[in-house]
Order: sequence, then structure tokens, then C-alpha cells
Amino acid sequence: MVKRLSELKPGQAGIIIEFNCEELHLKLMEMGCLPGEKIEMEQIAPLGDPISVNVAGYHLSLRKNEAEVILVELTN
Repeated sequence: MVKRLSELKPGQAGIIIEFNCEELHLKLMEMGCLPGEKIEMEQIAPLGDPISVNVAGYHLSLRKNEAEVILVELTN
């Protein structure tokens, strides 16, 4: 099942498939969000922004608009 990263709940994980925004594509790749990389939702701030994820062995905070452009294939 393919979902946006922003739709995952804490504890859910997936494999990054692609990005649907050319403007954020390079920025996300520089932060370690590469297609084929496993990404896990860790926490969501009380107001929904930012979120905390685990990717490439480290913790990363993303804005909700950044997480919305990352498409993932759920693994669990």
C-alpha cells in the first residue's frame, strides 16, 4: 500500500518510493531521504507539525508539507 509519509502514524514504517515535488526533491535527498531507504514515523507534534522520523540510522524532523511529498510503500 502506498501512502504519503504525512499519513503514517507513530510506529509505522515504509520504504521511500519517490517524491512528488521537484522543488523539495534535492533538499529531501540531502537530508538522507533517498528512494529505497526505510523510514519510520516516530513522533508527531501536538499540533501536527513538525514530525520526527528515523531514516538512514538517524532522527530527522520534517515539516508536514515536506512529509506530504514523500511517497512510501508500507512495510508493517
